[in-house]
Amino acid sequence: MTPRTLTCLVTEVEDLTPDVFRVRLEGRAEAVAHDPGQYLELQLAEDIWVPFSIANAHAGDGTIELHIQHWPERDNSARLRELMQVAERLTVRLPGGDCVLDPDSTRPLLLVAAGTGFSQMKAIAEAALHEDPDREIDLWWAARERRDLYLERLPREWAEGHAKVRFHAVTEVAPEQAIDGPRVQAHHGRIDRALATGLEDVSGHDVYVSGSPGMVYACVDVLASLGLSASRVFSDVFAYAPRDPIVPTAGSLVRESGS
Repeated sequence: MTPRTLTCLVTEVEDLTPDVFRVRLEGRAEAVAHDPGQYLELQLAEDIWVPFSIANAHAGDGTIELHIQHWPERDNSARLRELMQVAERLTVRLPGGDCVLDPDSTRPLLLVAAGTGFSQMKAIAEAALHEDPDREIDLWWAARERRDLYLERLPREWAEGHAKVRFHAVTEVAPEQAIDGPRVQAHHGRIDRALATGLEDVSGHDVYVSGSPGMVYACVDVLASLGLSASRVFSDVFAYAPRDPIVPTAGSLVRESGS
């Protein structure tokens, strides 16, 4: 799709945690059309555009959902938060990005996200389940603390309502209350090490990873040890922070017994 610049109505701003807020926008349905996994750029000033993953699959109703991390110490973040509190309309440019759900693939999905990277995986999961409610999906969502899993109820609902959906919650700080439920599993520590100990073979999967470059490549290196196909792994990081090769011929982090 060719990127378009348009003005959208701000219909809702909701705090999900003290650090993450959700914004809902509304525009002409045909103008906001996008593929699941794509992002938009939001205009903060004449020459300042900030990218955000679109957190909902296109449904033809003109709505856009964004999940925004608020960093008070960062100028753009503070300006954006202030803008959201007063703006009735925002200028956006969309769609962008090639990390999109393959509409022709029926392979199991392995979705790996850190923090608000969940927003991209949310759109991909929604679209996949809409197309095939029996699609096999493993969602791994990493955060520092449980409270940072700002929409934990949603992947829980997917896992409860779909027999082939599994939700893996990964937190660096062990939660006070156990994270469990139907097809829900908790992991403690770094996401790459959780993948190394929690997975066996990913050679048959389509893999989508969303997070910082360091997090994405650490996960790719682990998954390379588990049969990852270089042609079936997708991330926006590959476009803006590429390395050569994207997927190593042998993983750099292998499973450690007892870890």
